[in-house]
Amino acid sequence: MKARTRVTLFGSGAAGTAALFTAGALGLPAFGGALHPYADRAVRQAAAQGTPNAVASVTFDQRAFDTLGEELILLSAAVAAVVLLRAVRQEEQDAGGSHRHGPAEVPDALRTIGYLLLPVTLAAGVYIVAHGHQSPGGGFQGGVVLGTAIHLLYLAGDYPALRRLRPIPLFETAEAVAAAAFVVLALAAAGWAATGRVPALNGAVGTEVGCALVLLLGKFFEQALLVRETGPAARPGARAAGDPREPP
Repeated sequence: MKARTRVTLFGSGAAGTAALFTAGALGLPAFGGALHPYADRAVRQAAAQGTPNAVASVTFDQRAFDTLGEELILLSAAVAAVVLLRAVRQEEQDAGGSHRHGPAEVPDALRTIGYLLLPVTLAAGVYIVAHGHQSPGGGFQGGVVLGTAIHLLYLAGDYPALRRLRPIPLFETAEAVAAAAFVVLALAAAGWAATGRVPALNGAVGTEVGCALVLLLGKFFEQALLVRETGPAARPGARAAGDPREPP
């Protein structure tokens, strides 16, 4: 596609988006006004469905298709990172040379704090997912907490333990199953009360988001921490690009 064609295509799309945005913005209530028709209807609908957390009701009911799109975007990002970085690693291995992960040097205080916070943070993430239909939080927020909590082991300097705790193939499978479960639940929930479907949807979202973050961080760590030993530069004590003692 020629540059002029790309610019023309972008211009037409941008003009249509600007027109729709302007039409929507002109119909909004005045800033600071007391009239909020969408908010009033959303809260009333959430209360009628028996969902104390109105945000969860909006996310999984009034704008459920938006939520589905967000989950698929995250799934696509994780799959792309896994596929691309796996190909890079295979190319490097085919080129020869040995590979290892360099040791991490962290203070004892940081190591202890990482080990102590790991179970607490995991419990907090599970709580946020499980109570997302009743209190602030939900599957996405809880999934982020769970996905990052596992990597407290990295901050504690125990990368081998982190690798054992999050086997990549298992998390790849769990993410795919959770994404499929979310789609099935969303399509099958037409006649299902919101109080019953929101916890299940939160669980599927939390699993998918948590696994996606683990996959993304896992693949980035695998590339950033890899110490490449090729030729005379691979002498004992030499630092190479990706040494965890240096900023990744």
